[in-house]
Amino acid sequence: MSVVTVQLGQCGNQIGHEVFNAICSDFHSTHGLCSKKENESYQEACKERFFSEEKTGVPVARAVLVDMEPKVISQTLSMAARSGCWKYDHQSHFCQKQGSGNNWANGYSVHGPRHKDAIMNLVQKEAEKCDRLSGFFTVMSMAGGTGSGMGAFVTQCLRDAFPASFILNQVVWPYGTGEVIVQNYNSVLTLSHLYQSSDALLVHENDAIHKICAQLMNIKQISFRDVNRVIAHQLGSVFQPTHTSEGAVRYSRNPLGDLMESLVPHPEFKMLGLRNIPQMSENSLAYSTFTWPGLIKHLRQMLIANAKMEEGINWQVRPPLPGLPVSQKCSPSRAPHFNTSIANLVILRGKDVQSVDVGGFRDAALYTSWLNPQDAFNVWKTPRAFNKYEKSAALVSNSQFLLKPLDDIVGKAWNMFASKAYVHQYTKFGIEEEDFLDCFTALEQVLSSYASL
Repeated sequence: MSVVTVQLGQCGNQIGHEVFNAICSDFHSTHGLCSKKENESYQEACKERFFSEEKTGVPVARAVLVDMEPKVISQTLSMAARSGCWKYDHQSHFCQKQGSGNNWANGYSVHGPRHKDAIMNLVQKEAEKCDRLSGFFTVMSMAGGTGSGMGAFVTQCLRDAFPASFILNQVVWPYGTGEVIVQNYNSVLTLSHLYQSSDALLVHENDAIHKICAQLMNIKQISFRDVNRVIAHQLGSVFQPTHTSEGAVRYSRNPLGDLMESLVPHPEFKMLGLRNIPQMSENSLAYSTFTWPGLIKHLRQMLIANAKMEEGINWQVRPPLPGLPVSQKCSPSRAPHFNTSIANLVILRGKDVQSVDVGGFRDAALYTSWLNPQDAFNVWKTPRAFNKYEKSAALVSNSQFLLKPLDDIVGKAWNMFASKAYVHQYTKFGIEEEDFLDCFTALEQVLSSYASL
């Protein structure tokens, strides 16, 4: 089954391009770690998932590119074409001459409705090229105007037009120090609207990815492209083909459906976080060796202590003892904080995956009491290595990992709203104060649900 990617705004288009790059370079790499038959089956599943074939033989990304300014889209199209490995369909993009000015309301209430038919026609054409459609993967930022406002609007349109298809939104959480003065408003409006129409939100925090670039990748002058490449690698490690059940002969055919089934058991809980191990520069990799027990031990502690990378994990955090009341488990003042999960998915790629022991992730103490740990944990595997790593593991987690960042963003937005700062910028495009209050209420409910796990 195929996935149609919808790239929205500057951030969404740049990350989307890096994702297809990462997938394509993995697709073309020659790995001696699995049989030729295994490799061919992996490549075939990957192609069906993300690319359509052209007569020229160059794979064409199953993607629709949307932005309100032409510059980023034209750069993205030409970079992909120049790579020679893959390209975008030149008919599958939509752009205008004027952006959304970092105003969510402009993207959502003005540009969205005005250009709805043109954008949804492109999506419909792309969906019709798929023999079987698994669903939609949207890539967007929360801080700006087009990606966030237009992204929320397009997601609602996708839900209306394709009620039976899965929708996964990848959202980039803004830097805490701030990129845009109204980023907290834009983020609150985006999240609350996506929560109504999306099946799940896969969140990447810019601050965490920036740290990975600095501390693990040893990049001295970090650019947005470096950050986007790390995000793309992490996404590729989830979306590339795997065997989703023990002893499966064929690769999974329904990537989004399998992901939702494993990780979203209740519509109140849709926030997914992603961690990868190992992550390092090419230079360091040449001098490193990894064992599965070591990787799994680190990945489990990253989950428990809510660490975003393997460096600087707090090893003092332990799962709570059985029978501890909920209030003691998740009291915000209790530090260090244990990260309670609803569901976890571990994805193993590379050498000797069949022998890996992941029993530590089945520990009932890691999960909320209302789910059976057997249902709350899944593992996917493939002997095919991913990109440059002989052994690698990814963890997709539906847990309390976003409690603090979400609480911070809602709190900052509320403080601005209480003094009516910049609200007039939104009301002039039709987003009223009641709309803000509805969004605050919706996110307070999400916070409350996750805090009570």
